[in-house]
Amino acid sequence: MKKFEGKVLFLDRSDINTDEIIPAKYLTEITKEALKPHLFEDLTLEEFSLEDIKDKGVIVSKTNFGCGSSREHAPWAIEQNDINVVIAESFARIFRQNMYNCGMLAIELPKDTIEQLFSTFCNQETYVSIRLEKEIVCVNSDNQKEEIKFSLNEFDKHLIEAGGWVSYVDQKY
Repeated sequence: MKKFEGKVLFLDRSDINTDEIIPAKYLTEITKEALKPHLFEDLTLEEFSLEDIKDKGVIVSKTNFGCGSSREHAPWAIEQNDINVVIAESFARIFRQNMYNCGMLAIELPKDTIEQLFSTFCNQETYVSIRLEKEIVCVNSDNQKEEIKFSLNEFDKHLIEAGGWVSYVDQKY
């Protein structure tokens, strides 16, 4: 199972689409590793630079994260940068399922909870760890800690525990 923890990259915008996650011009790459340096290359967001991605393990964003095309390349590019958790108010349906199919977590939290995370933790170094078995997001900064409950359906939880769709099928069939 993947590691579901790390420093947080806050992306304070809704509707971050798959072309902003990984530009379409890189879809001809033949390895997942080739996508790594191009994560968020076309993302336009005030006070964001590609340097912000380094050493991060979790993304916190707003609504409709991963909208756009249905390509798996977007979760792959995120995964190749050692980010295995995206927390948002909502996800595009296919992007969300692609995350689980890759053994990654797409955690949906209510709007007021996302807003509170941004207002409390955004301007400080923040670390998140996921307690998958208890379905809890643990958020820590230098001066504050918080635990937030989330829920997963049983099938998605099994995909995560198996390491993704391919591993799940290998284990079951």
